[in-house]
Amino acid sequence: MEKIVFVIVMTFILNLPFGWLREGVEKFSKQWFLYVHIPIPFIIAMRIGLGIPWKFAPVLIAVAVLGQFVGGRLRRQMFIVEG
Repeated sequence: MEKIVFVIVMTFILNLPFGWLREGVEKFSKQWFLYVHIPIPFIIAMRIGLGIPWKFAPVLIAVAVLGQFVGGRLRRQMFIVEG
């Protein structure tokens, strides 16, 4: 169970900076696409390396999307406050 929680937390943390970066570029541009997809191989490697079964993939996808969303939201809020 600790391994699953670790992978979930790391998936969220890994996606925060990419969500932040994604928020600063044009939607569906090459950079946007890269920021969305760069974390995926690391998450897959972590999942396989720790022996987490495939049945947890939907949870990890949801957590990755949440991390991207929160990272983008933080960037928007920072620029609204500062700008």
